[in-house]
Amino acid sequence: MAKKLKIGLFGFGCVGQGLHYVLNNSTGFKADIIKIAVKDKTKERSVSKDLITFDKYEILNNPEIDVIVELIDDAEEAFNIVSEALKKGKHVVTANKKMLAIHLEELYALQQKYNVSLLYEASAGGSIPIIRTLEEYFDNEELEKVSGIFNGTTNYILTKTINEKLSYPVALKQAQEKGFAESDPTNDVEGFDPKFKAVIIALHAFGLIIKPDEVLNLGITTLHENDIKYASEKGYKIKLTPVIQRLDGDKVGVLVTPRFVKDTNQLFNVENEFNGVIVEGKFSGEQFLQGRGAGSYPTGAAVLSDISALSHGYKYEYKKHVQKHASDFTNDVIITAYFRYNSNADLEKIKFEEISEKYNSGDYNYVVGKVNLENIIKNRDYILTNSLFISLVNDKISLNIKNIQSIKKENQLATT
Repeated sequence: MAKKLKIGLFGFGCVGQGLHYVLNNSTGFKADIIKIAVKDKTKERSVSKDLITFDKYEILNNPEIDVIVELIDDAEEAFNIVSEALKKGKHVVTANKKMLAIHLEELYALQQKYNVSLLYEASAGGSIPIIRTLEEYFDNEELEKVSGIFNGTTNYILTKTINEKLSYPVALKQAQEKGFAESDPTNDVEGFDPKFKAVIIALHAFGLIIKPDEVLNLGITTLHENDIKYASEKGYKIKLTPVIQRLDGDKVGVLVTPRFVKDTNQLFNVENEFNGVIVEGKFSGEQFLQGRGAGSYPTGAAVLSDISALSHGYKYEYKKHVQKHASDFTNDVIITAYFRYNSNADLEKIKFEEISEKYNSGDYNYVVGKVNLENIIKNRDYILTNSLFISLVNDKISLNIKNIQSIKKENQLATT
């Protein structure tokens, strides 16, 4: 029988209020929010003042509370709260993808040491249960790739700019008014948010703990109408898509960039604030999941699902991490990309290894070809500063063949 949980909630913003509403309007599962810790003492709130506290230890040190739900913006303070709660033997639910991605290694160790559960479904796919799917359905199957649309905010903006021809500032303002984007949208539009999610998913899909700083993220801030026109003429839509892919030799590549998507791809018709995730298994083939990726209630519902799972004693097994399904993460991969540039100096800086298509005019220059991801990573700031634009033309990435041949040659010399 499920245990009725007593909850200490940190944060009462968009997601916190969504959780409160969903919890109070759900049938079949009940839990009590005992206290809500907030920071702003001047803000009016829609709950009884008796529930509110400004002292985190009123929750952390309360023996009556058995579950901590962390829903604040500050990643470092969130880590302090979550780690302290785990050390006190309390189970935790969080939606803070930045905090998780940065501190995955420590948080994994704390769960093992103190025999407690940390659940975070809402951190990765909004309302899509991608982590539970990877943990339960694909726990014994070797995966080839996980890719998709992990950020509802940018997908909403792209839908409005491409389908409805709205300007980027107007589409962004709409997203903010609807509660899909923050007043400072940097994490979303520059691709940090989906990068953090990709790092989390890489742990459950391939067993790897990857540092977010090592993963390329390029967002949609430099997207130009010429890029949209090119994509439209070729029959593409532009989506911001993370790719987490197994490569030769049990290595894994991870990147977050815009991508040209054909109408044969499931992601083509994922619009507005919706997310879509494609999981490719070695034996089961391709599976597609779709759901809302932004908004108070969908995210609140995902948090509630984790709380409900805790009432049944659920915890992540991290089976692929324990079994070491993949050996290492690498950026030494080749991708096929579209690159819009201003001058030949830009092109020389990125160093395409092979060019299959090239166009030059007074105000619009682009190439399509193969390029090493490491060259893009080294020049990320240059690309953004000069308003250049890069998009994957497909989601297939491969290890640098030249490097593989060099390694093989070194190994042969070492054995002679």
